[in-house]
Amino acid sequence: MHYLDHNATSPLRPECLSAMTHALGIGGNPSSPHAAGRAARAVVEDAREKVAALAGARAEQVIFTSGATESIHLAIFGAVEGSLEGEDSRTGRITRLFISAIEHKAVTATARKLAERFPWVRLEILPVTADGVLDLEALRVALREGKGRALVAVMAANNEIGTIQPIAEISALVREAGGLLLVDAVPAAGKMTLDFSLCDYMVLSAHKLGGPLGAGALLVADGAPLVAQIVGGAHQRGLRAGSENISGDAGFGAAAYAVADGAGERARIAHLHDHFEAALMGAAPEAVIFGRRAQRLCSTTGFAIPGLTAPTALMAMDLDGVMMSGGSTCSSGKVLVSPVLAAMGVDEKLAACALRASFGWSSTMEDVNAAVASLVKLRERVRAKEAA
Repeated sequence: MHYLDHNATSPLRPECLSAMTHALGIGGNPSSPHAAGRAARAVVEDAREKVAALAGARAEQVIFTSGATESIHLAIFGAVEGSLEGEDSRTGRITRLFISAIEHKAVTATARKLAERFPWVRLEILPVTADGVLDLEALRVALREGKGRALVAVMAANNEIGTIQPIAEISALVREAGGLLLVDAVPAAGKMTLDFSLCDYMVLSAHKLGGPLGAGALLVADGAPLVAQIVGGAHQRGLRAGSENISGDAGFGAAAYAVADGAGERARIAHLHDHFEAALMGAAPEAVIFGRRAQRLCSTTGFAIPGLTAPTALMAMDLDGVMMSGGSTCSSGKVLVSPVLAAMGVDEKLAACALRASFGWSSTMEDVNAAVASLVKLRERVRAKEAA
């Protein structure tokens, strides 16, 4: 089997499994004062330090959650509700919410839900370039117009095509306007350097790093408004109630530690990524690699071979033991144009052919070669059928 779908979930690293197994054997509640409770608390706090280090944050700025979707909900709803006590000014109540047109559905759906619940918050979708990069001038204009504090949500890098966003420039614009910045770093973590000092909220997820499913984190800067969305206890400074997921947090910490100094791993992944793209274009010159002119992650290739629809390709590759996805995992299996590609102005017929190859810690050159061979075989079969 050849797995090229690390952006959906990266297989569990052996060191994460070991850390989780150890944590499961402790048998204590981190909130309990006895020896087993203290041992459990030590595991959670060690993981918190490792996750914080991944983005250059402090341990006390990390709130563990059940995953990125919960973290996003906590950040967006928590920030707006936390700002309600302030005056309707650039330093008070959040009245404007800006998100890019290529955000994950967890962000777009949460933003729309918030705008429905709080009608005084104006939601605006910001355009991107043809290469999938946020239009900075559009952001500048949006921040200048209207009253009240702004909350801006943007990905560090896109999960479908890998384009890296200019976070430093975005941060400068947002701070100049007195706004708050939420960075979804889920696709980028472990694949590029993260700098938490540039934003107010940052979202991370364990299973994209080779950690377990069901473990995520929200990093919150000092002084950033935030109100708990899950209540019922004083856990995690009262910002997220519920007994901690000890084994999940331990696996998350182990994954964060594994990629903390991962220049070698990133270089190896980049080599596989570059070889895949070169082989693909050599075998199918008509193929289109989305966002190719922009700076992209070393791990992600969003592409299309005209005439080869995504559902057909995914089924055929699966029969060959090759696993990819069609654009975003959340839309896999549905014949829908990716909102990301639509925002980039990609032709609908070409967008229907969009596939994503994503590489990670367990990827090999055999995976790359098998994927290219499967695509070439299917391409020739489709061409022969069309010529008949």
